Amino acid sequence: MTGRFARKQLTHTAIAFGEYCATIPGIGRHLEPVGTIAAVGVWGSRHIPAAIRSISRPRTAPPAPTPPPVAVPETVDVCVSALRGIISDPESVSWPRPQRWAPVLQRGEHRSRYLYQPKVRYGETQGMLLDVWRRPDLPATPAPVLIFVPGGAWVHGSRSYQGNALLSRLAEAGWVCLAIDYRVSPRHRWPRHVMDVKAAVAWARVNAHKFGGDPEFVAIAGCSAGGHLASLAGLTAGDPHFESELAAGTDASVNAVVSIYGRYDWYDRSTPEREGFVDFLQDIVVQRGYYRHSEVYRAASPIERVSGDAPPFLVVHGGADVVIPVAQARDFVGALRGTSRQPVGYLELPGAQHGFDLIDGARTGAACQAIALFLGEMHRRHRLATVSVS
Repeated sequence: MTGRFARKQLTHTAIAFGEYCATIPGIGRHLEPVGTIAAVGVWGSRHIPAAIRSISRPRTAPPAPTPPPVAVPETVDVCVSALRGIISDPESVSWPRPQRWAPVLQRGEHRSRYLYQPKVRYGETQGMLLDVWRRPDLPATPAPVLIFVPGGAWVHGSRSYQGNALLSRLAEAGWVCLAIDYRVSPRHRWPRHVMDVKAAVAWARVNAHKFGGDPEFVAIAGCSAGGHLASLAGLTAGDPHFESELAAGTDASVNAVVSIYGRYDWYDRSTPEREGFVDFLQDIVVQRGYYRHSEVYRAASPIERVSGDAPPFLVVHGGADVVIPVAQARDFVGALRGTSRQPVGYLELPGAQHGFDLIDGARTGAACQAIALFLGEMHRRHRLATVSVS
């Protein structure tokens, strides 16, 4: 107990020092990363040892076979299975060839081809910026819009490095994509993160047409913490607690959600992993005691916000994820399928780790193709429903 108390004191001291640096007149905004670095250090100290233990093997265990440098057949098989019943004839889809290179190494190529306009401001608060991705030769017909929310444990996030493979795939298919930054902890306490995400959705509803987008169809996707934020934004349309900074009558709803290795439960403390995670939230992100403010943690849990009015969902997770156990995704999908009236797809990639879309060229192409097909089908259904109503 003494060691745990000492760690908490050290955590609070580091975070307080970072927040103090951010308030220094004149140079504070340049020192704000000090708090972020401290928070990332706290996250790493709590989660990396457990991740290492989970992938360590006893010395008596036989060595694992070396994985092939290309995608195993089940990668495409599970993509087809995830889309079966959602799109017609997924078996006939032409799937991309696996790549030997990590997708993050293609960042420069992706951005040079599809980054249309960087650093567009979508709100008044510092850091509320987005990058617009689209084809330079986008047709005049309004294009569907995707908002991408990067991850980073709610303490860091970069629209510049995450999601590039997915954004380029969708831009090539004729989408307008908006990759956003948002306020992060410890400088900003929950729920400002999701409030910014909703502000980006509302901004897109009003401004997407300036970049060739259709404000009538706005989907959202995110990875890791961004998957949590995208899911929560999709499930809480009209929630005054998360939309208090928006003007009256603002539409912050989304038409579809794709969550990639997201976290869906901030409330459950039933395992050591979950207890450690909630402690991190309590100290760094929420900055309110769990037991005194348990309703905050429950309200921030996508699995607790599932209803029959949920938008269409595609949940993507790696079967070998040691940062966010795949059981979270399975539980969330079960809750959605038991309640939602809209399509719910689930793509579990065998052998894929957390952050696979940055490092795993063998699986990322097929996963991005599956996401593009799902979103394309949701857009097609939306257009048909709009025509039938009119």
